[in-house]
Amino acid sequence: MMTFLEYIFIDPTPIPWLVQDLIVLLLSLALILTIIRREEHPTPRLLEVVAFVFIYASVYENAAGVMRLYSFGRSYLMIGSVPATVPMIEAMVLVTGFWLLDKTALPNWTKPPIIGLLGMLQDFSLDPLAIRQVFETSSGISARWNWVIQTSDANILGVPVFNFPGWMLIMFYGALCLLIGRWWFKKSGYKPLVGYLYPFITMFVALLLMISPLSSFLLWLGPIFLKGSWIEWVMLGFHLLLPTALLIVIWRGKMKTGFDKQDILIFLIPLLLHLSDIVFSFTGGFTEILWIVILASAIHLGLLACFFLQGKRRIKTTAEPC
Repeated sequence: MMTFLEYIFIDPTPIPWLVQDLIVLLLSLALILTIIRREEHPTPRLLEVVAFVFIYASVYENAAGVMRLYSFGRSYLMIGSVPATVPMIEAMVLVTGFWLLDKTALPNWTKPPIIGLLGMLQDFSLDPLAIRQVFETSSGISARWNWVIQTSDANILGVPVFNFPGWMLIMFYGALCLLIGRWWFKKSGYKPLVGYLYPFITMFVALLLMISPLSSFLLWLGPIFLKGSWIEWVMLGFHLLLPTALLIVIWRGKMKTGFDKQDILIFLIPLLLHLSDIVFSFTGGFTEILWIVILASAIHLGLLACFFLQGKRRIKTTAEPC
């Protein structure tokens, strides 16, 4: 008869996968505790995370697996065929993206595409590494993430080009729908029932948008063009340039307030995730992807540094006597 530990480790997770999952789980726990501590209405905000993970992101990721777009290596925590840490990363980008942009003077309509940009930058270091972390498991040889593509398909280091705008869309739809739900909650006079309902309703709507023909149009201009064609490069440029233009033209460094100690996760989460990708790229010997992992990390963290410095300048300006 097997012992408890023998049963738990009967299908062991490769050490790199396990370490990266533990980092995500610890950061997710820190995120939940911070939501409880800092939010005026913590229960609806926590339900936003639950609904995003279980109603929206996980369902879509499982559906993509059924459509044989990609598959995942097994983790100790799975939601269907998807490691729980995948939608958790997306949820962390969403929540901290809102916290970041709520400090600025940006109008709400600009926030979904900018949060989408943050998601893309996070994934530019994550995906090229994940597909190279290949191990033999009890279910066969598998990478942490496995893409099913043709060699002729538009790709970046083995990752389909459309995957990166895909992160834009999953963050964009989620942020947009939650903004509408939060408006409804506020309009109701913060009625508890509305606060309990809007996260699940809005994330179901986001899921419908994600699986709608609108997504294929925004990823490769389907049905005009086919998935895998050169047009994906054009759409990648569009999804990168749009939020960048919003930051340059509309934000221009304008902040409502600066940052304090309770904002540390805004910067700590992307920092640790990128550092993890850099370290495992080095230790795994994946030198061919180091340039994009380091570049994406530098751009992402550099952008966050700009927000931090502008917030610091805002605090200094406010503190100066008239």
